[in-house]
Amino acid sequence: MAAEIQPKALTRKPVLLQRVEGSQDVVNMAVIVPKEEGVISVSEDRTVRVWLKRDNGQYWPSIYHAMPSPCSCMSFNPETRRLSIGLDNGTISEFILSEDYNKMTPVKNYQAHQSRVTMVLFVLEMEWVLSTGQDKYFTWHCSESGQRLGGYRTSSGPSGLQFDVDTRHVFVGDHSGQVTILKLEQEHCSLVTTIKGHTGGVTALCWDPVHRVLFSGSSDHSVIMWDIGGRKGTAIELQGHNDKVQALSYAPHTRQLISCGGDGGIVVWNMDVQRQETPEWLDSDSCQKCDQPFFWNFKQMWDSKKIGLRQHHCRKCGKAVCGKCSSKRSSIPLMGFEFEVRVCDSCHESITDEERAPTATFHDSKHNIVHVHFDATRGWLLTCGTDKVIKLWDMTPVVS
Repeated sequence: MAAEIQPKALTRKPVLLQRVEGSQDVVNMAVIVPKEEGVISVSEDRTVRVWLKRDNGQYWPSIYHAMPSPCSCMSFNPETRRLSIGLDNGTISEFILSEDYNKMTPVKNYQAHQSRVTMVLFVLEMEWVLSTGQDKYFTWHCSESGQRLGGYRTSSGPSGLQFDVDTRHVFVGDHSGQVTILKLEQEHCSLVTTIKGHTGGVTALCWDPVHRVLFSGSSDHSVIMWDIGGRKGTAIELQGHNDKVQALSYAPHTRQLISCGGDGGIVVWNMDVQRQETPEWLDSDSCQKCDQPFFWNFKQMWDSKKIGLRQHHCRKCGKAVCGKCSSKRSSIPLMGFEFEVRVCDSCHESITDEERAPTATFHDSKHNIVHVHFDATRGWLLTCGTDKVIKLWDMTPVVS
């Protein structure tokens, strides 16, 4: 009797649809044009380009516009086709794109900052242009009059910006690892609070207005999910990168977070699970499992005639333990540890196979990603890399 052939399990992964090449320097930001086969990009080479798909299947620029300074960031509003471009000289330049995306008409310039603009957001509902710059200022302008409405000086260089329309709260991440939350009025703002959980600078922010959750990516390789709406101060760590996290995007319809970084990884996190906070690391002068003294505990070493040991911490219970009592490793996905981490021996025995089930998928983009944009209607992801290349991915096999 012939052996039954078992079908191989299909590996779900993003499908590379297109490589868009031609920029002479790093593409700092780009967006997918909704309902069009097109991409808008801004680059360090001082150009703004609108790439449209031609009959031969390739993307070619329908607009090639040179700016007076390197283009550091952008914001595009599909409803009004208003394109706001932040420049290295501190200016924000606005344009209106034609319906066929073959022409861009200048609207106005904002003298927003004294140095490079790091982030810009156009908020149609408020008719505001929000921005941050290397001059450590967050500012907002009226998009109708061009008038500056107000500003706030941050303690460190801002590197992330998000806005909640319903509450008029703005989130500003900076290089110190802190996120400042401000309440904006028409011509003034007030400090609500500051939150900090990263050991490195904040590199990207992403806001979920439905569940009122803020995601922050950092140079410390981690992502933190801040439950703003729950008002309980809950912060969940996600550890899935081997290099700094540089871009975040969120798929609200499936509650999946997409994080990308310097390691070229595209990590898709399932946020529709009951995640657990990581415990605080406990302080102790001796191992909380075997009572062996740590190397700085001279008195106990002398009394017990034992050599002091190095201190470690169990990632599951937070106890201070020695190397012998924490010889095992385990992934703890519900705590955000998708890679194996140090746990004490008793916690290792208590972790079930179900608890080790992954809550994220990992994919290689093969370039150092600096920015992403997700088109939820088509399930397409755009990635920009330091290699000057824009890649378009079909994410429906993994974001669904």
